[in-house]
Amino acid sequence: MPALAPTKITGKVVWIGHVPDRDASLRSHAVQTAELTYAGIPGEVHGGLTRPSCSRVLSQYPRNTEIRNVRQLSVVSAEELAEIAAECGLEALDPALIGASLVIGGIPDFSHLPPSSRLQFADGSTIVVDMQNRPCHLPAKVINADHPGAGDKFKTAAKGKRGVTAWVEREGHIHLDDSVTLHVPDQRAWAP
Repeated sequence: MPALAPTKITGKVVWIGHVPDRDASLRSHAVQTAELTYAGIPGEVHGGLTRPSCSRVLSQYPRNTEIRNVRQLSVVSAEELAEIAAECGLEALDPALIGASLVIGGIPDFSHLPPSSRLQFADGSTIVVDMQNRPCHLPAKVINADHPGAGDKFKTAAKGKRGVTAWVEREGHIHLDDSVTLHVPDQRAWAP
């Protein structure tokens, strides 16, 4: 019996980004297509099969412990990005300014997708949702460089709307305007 239920919810890839050097800048560069490998997007700073642990998992590991990389991609919703922009006083917020890997439109309540949900692209390539991506202070500097003062509002504006982190389950190639189908775990919500 399948453990993941396909839904009738489909979205569309509306933006693809690539962060080549996070030490230089969190800013992504827009691309038309991307290869998805088991290590993420080749040459992208978030990629790799493993990564050093960060503040998000300090309750489990000391900082910089080598762990499995389930944060290969930073995926945001086009609709939620528009809401963040409005709360920051902007007409639009370029996803490049927040280091996004992908922007997907058309999937409601995107930042709250259940962990282990799958997003399957037109060619069958698939990414797995790890968890909600919590907003942090890092995009503020990049946003402020283009929109002075707006970056200072980002962390608060993005709460519950920052998208999800994800990792590649099936390799392939994604392109702008590709369809994306949502598959969710077939289980009830946890109720301890």
